[in-house]
Amino acid sequence: MKAEKIYLFFNIFMEFLLSRRRSGENISCWVLVDKHAGISSSAVVNKVRWLFNAKKAGHAGTLDPEATGLLAIALGEATKTIPYITDSLKAYSFVIKFGAETTTDDCEGEITITSETRPENEKIITSLKKFIGKIEQVPPQFSAVKIDGQRAYNLARANTDFTISSRPIEVERLNFINRIDKDHASFEMTCGKGGYVRSICRDLGRDLGCYGHTHSIRRLWSGLFNLENAYTVEDLTFLKNNNNLDQAITPLEASLKNIKEIPLNTIDLERVQNGNHCSIREAVNSLDEMIWVSYNGKAIALGNCTNGTFYPFKVLVNYPNSK
Repeated sequence: MKAEKIYLFFNIFMEFLLSRRRSGENISCWVLVDKHAGISSSAVVNKVRWLFNAKKAGHAGTLDPEATGLLAIALGEATKTIPYITDSLKAYSFVIKFGAETTTDDCEGEITITSETRPENEKIITSLKKFIGKIEQVPPQFSAVKIDGQRAYNLARANTDFTISSRPIEVERLNFINRIDKDHASFEMTCGKGGYVRSICRDLGRDLGCYGHTHSIRRLWSGLFNLENAYTVEDLTFLKNNNNLDQAITPLEASLKNIKEIPLNTIDLERVQNGNHCSIREAVNSLDEMIWVSYNGKAIALGNCTNGTFYPFKVLVNYPNSK
């Protein structure tokens, strides 16, 4: 509870500072952070927004406070491209602790049930097959899932009785890596949007008859982004103090590389920037394909191309003039 109060105070303080600095720099880009344990994703977003003095910020998929790894943060107009990272596959490495289930499905919660049983490696590998492909998963009680408009973690902290319905997710890959000791084993998983590592650990423990919870989680990559170009908050602070934050910038366009790009001429540029449609002379793959249009390599808008006409639905306002 002490840690939660610290996170809450930090977030309120950062929001107060940022509310006084809404006239920040017109910067639009991605910043890839290697988050350490013990800090919330929202606190990291607020810190990055403050460091860059950005007008707005968001992230492409939260990490639990005790989880580490890639947190992709969008600044300015890059926030409009968040869904194209959020909806992509993500990869995690994680460690399960066998022998107990907890209220939070990780080591931060209270133990609810225990077992002296410990599974053999062969049984673990066999059980994993049940969690690969399209499966139904119940998110943890302590999660950001909304129940009648309220976050599940708020209801759980208030000791409110509630039920979270299962939801379909897709697990592309779930591999047993090694047995650390009799109580711990490490794994790697690639899954789609909405997948919870903590739920995998809980459900695997139940299936093995020994119970289990997450000991540690690290996100390795998310969509087109990975840890190779990520910076810790301490790294970013050092760069800020040395007037070298530009080094940590990932271009907005990096999040759109899996979507077809069509360059615009000067006349069409003005039309699209004003939210109007324009003709597309380059061939596309279908009658109604989502594309993004650019000028001098800078993204201008996203939209649909139908019968040779581009209809923008997300215009990146003033982005080409951004930092």
